Amino acid sequence: MSAGSTALLVEDEPARGLRPTALPDFLRKAARLLLGLAATALIWEGAVRLFGIRPSYLPRLSTILMSMAATPRAYVDGFLRTLAETLIGFVTGGAFGVLTGIAFFRMRALREMVFPIFVVSQTIPVIAFGALVVLWFGNTLLAKAVIAFYLTFFPVTVNTLLGLEAVDPQQVALMRSFGASNRQLLLRLQLPTALPQIFVALRLASSLSLVGAIVGEWFGDTTGLGVLLLQAMFTENVVAIWGALLAAALLGTGFYAVVAAAERRLVFWSAEQ
Repeated sequence: MSAGSTALLVEDEPARGLRPTALPDFLRKAARLLLGLAATALIWEGAVRLFGIRPSYLPRLSTILMSMAATPRAYVDGFLRTLAETLIGFVTGGAFGVLTGIAFFRMRALREMVFPIFVVSQTIPVIAFGALVVLWFGNTLLAKAVIAFYLTFFPVTVNTLLGLEAVDPQQVALMRSFGASNRQLLLRLQLPTALPQIFVALRLASSLSLVGAIVGEWFGDTTGLGVLLLQAMFTENVVAIWGALLAAALLGTGFYAVVAAAERRLVFWSAEQ
């Protein structure tokens, strides 16, 4: 190798060291999300101005955001109240669904006796069930959480049962041959195998629990995104309706993202496959 080539290699070495490192995966995803939101906002604002869409159909995004900024306390209080109702219903419904799915898996007689009742319960419209719950518990946070629970537990129960039944019998037999107890089988094989299926239901339930909380607020309350939406509908305030919808969308998207992040953390082997 010539002296000139050696000099070029020496000069190129610092340049390689100065190359920018690749962004972490979560930063790239966040950047894409922000770009998508910015593009959506620009299209929304531009389309309303360009096509002259009447505010009674679709107000400008800037008008909606300014209206929300004018009364921030109402939206913050409503957001937090609906979040509490959603979270309580989601957590209790998810836990109940997983435990019930395990019980149905272990006790076939219990499944044949109770599961049809669960199916019938899900055919009752949430509006009708919500009216009954409010009569029982009054216009309280608990009543809204119960409605969120009602929409959450069934898909989690079904998916837990399906996930447990999908376990390979040969793996069960192998662990049995090493003397594994029923508890060890459940914690070390069956539940880990069922986790991807369970999280499919939890992601769905994150949206359903929010629907239940908002619908529950329509039966009478003083705080909540459902209350803001109902008040705006009665006064025919289209801007306020869109403001409540944007706040609910923010809550639902954030809740779904948290559940999806927990799935990536706990079911890491699924991503590797």
